[in-house]
Amino acid sequence: MHCKAFRRLKHKTQVFISPEGDHYRTRLTHTLEVAGIARTVARALRLNEDLTEAVSLGHDLGHTPFGHLGESALDAVLKGYGRPGFRHNEQSLRVVEILEREGRGLNLTHEVKDGILRHTGPGVPESLEGKIVRICDRVAYINHDIDDALRAELINESDIPAEAVEILGTDGSERIDALVHDLVDTSEERGLIAQSERVSVQMDRLRTFLFDTVYARAVEETGGDRIRGLLTNLFNYFLQHPDDLPTSLESSAGGRDEEEIIHAVTDHIAGMTDRYAQKVYFGVFIPRSWVL
Repeated sequence: MHCKAFRRLKHKTQVFISPEGDHYRTRLTHTLEVAGIARTVARALRLNEDLTEAVSLGHDLGHTPFGHLGESALDAVLKGYGRPGFRHNEQSLRVVEILEREGRGLNLTHEVKDGILRHTGPGVPESLEGKIVRICDRVAYINHDIDDALRAELINESDIPAEAVEILGTDGSERIDALVHDLVDTSEERGLIAQSERVSVQMDRLRTFLFDTVYARAVEETGGDRIRGLLTNLFNYFLQHPDDLPTSLESSAGGRDEEEIIHAVTDHIAGMTDRYAQKVYFGVFIPRSWVL
């Protein structure tokens, strides 16, 4: 909680870019909601609450500005340079191992780092606590993103899949309560971290609903092409002008080896907040009048 990357999460998009209302989630409030839900589950199962909380607080430290739109933009530009691409969970691990504390990283255990890396993607965390965070991350964002989409009037209550509402509940609070109880009861019964099939199917249905309905419209309404262009142009600029990187990252570019420079530029772009990315972009690309 005391590292700089954590503090920057308050100005990173969850779903809605630069929303006018005060109650929309940010990447920071998402992280805190995940930590609260996951710790509740760990306590009920008599597991390591501190480990669960640490994984939760670190899981999105490597997320880009502008949410998943920013992640896909950075992924595309890196692939354009023949690199494997960008995944925020891998960047989160890089933040805690390498980037924080001027290159010294944080003093975290293997279990915390494994949980951060594998909270999403094909791999599954080794620890029970990491498995809890992996599920509770989805529990949190599915429900709070639906809540924000309703607030933004992107969807109506009637749009939410009826069967999911019937089984999980009519609002976010009821659904989180149902999902937490199911996760605890099923895990205790089976001796591993798991959801019942009945509930898991409905949670997946809500997730699919979000990707098909909410996220696409949110990108469209907040100017997805402009955001992609902004991050792509910034990446290309710093790749051509590595001397303009912050001192700590510029020095990590080593002897101007292209691979090291690309790493440094990726670290810089991924670490930006929404507003800082816009500020840098305007400073680099928008002409300013002469000042006498």
